[in-house]
Amino acid sequence: MIAFLDALTLFLQTAVQMGTHILFAVLGGILCEKAGNMNLGIEGMMLLGASVGFAAALSSANPFAAVFAAGFAGAVGALIYGVITITLRGNQVVTGLILTIFGGGVSGFLGKNLSGKALPEPVAAAFAPLSVPLLSCIPVAGQIFFQQSPYVLAGMVLAALLYGYFRFTRIGLNARSVGENPAVADASGIPVILYKYVHVILGGFFCGVGGAYLSLVFVPRWQENITAGAGWIAVALIIFSTWNPLRAVFAAYLFGALKGVGFKFQNIDLSIFGKKIIFYPQLLDMLPYAATILVLVFITRRKKKEYQAPAGLGTPYFREER
Repeated sequence: MIAFLDALTLFLQTAVQMGTHILFAVLGGILCEKAGNMNLGIEGMMLLGASVGFAAALSSANPFAAVFAAGFAGAVGALIYGVITITLRGNQVVTGLILTIFGGGVSGFLGKNLSGKALPEPVAAAFAPLSVPLLSCIPVAGQIFFQQSPYVLAGMVLAALLYGYFRFTRIGLNARSVGENPAVADASGIPVILYKYVHVILGGFFCGVGGAYLSLVFVPRWQENITAGAGWIAVALIIFSTWNPLRAVFAAYLFGALKGVGFKFQNIDLSIFGKKIIFYPQLLDMLPYAATILVLVFITRRKKKEYQAPAGLGTPYFREER
């Protein structure tokens, strides 16, 4: 029994690690969509963050500079998206898709000089797992959540802060009103365009930081297309989490657990009545994505107001059209 509990704890600890980059991306997407902008370029911003963050780590050997550079790269991608969709009122879906292509191209270009290089020791040491005093002593949960890299802990803290921001602060409530009805928010004296830009850019920053987690902590090295579609999963999990930062934690770690199941079963030999059961890696890799589709179908059938997207999501705002 003890051996089973230890194995389960280790598995869940790994699931948290495998879902952290998704968590940052989902939180960034929530920031953007709460202000009324649908950004499908999360994958591109994550790739920008992963490549620029790794390059900054190699050149500076400074973990803070690497994370900031990754976030800055994602923010620049978000700024491009913002100019096109907020100022020029371009189509948000098409612009997001273009941003993904742009991010993939830039990261591929930068990655030519990054492949095969090891992360500097100061950066690797800064992101090594640590134990949070007192909290890490909690049975089971302490090892799962509080004996992790500072990067992982930062994701959980960020989710709690964003929940409090949207729920209890005046600025957060203003941002929600901008996403629901920008015309009414504008009439109330809220600077709609400023709110949209700030939240879109901050969302891009967090997406870039999420991408850098892969190249700085989880892998840690540069690989072509290192995100492997994580940005698209994040887009789906924004809906799954119903635009709630705390539910985003559960959604991201659930995806990490499903991803971990695939890795775990690839190395298991199972026989039933003398017949060997083969777990094909391709089918196991498909498991988390199939589960995401099923969850989305379930969520979209629920009609409660709290499960619905912001009313103004995806609609460009032009003040003169009020």
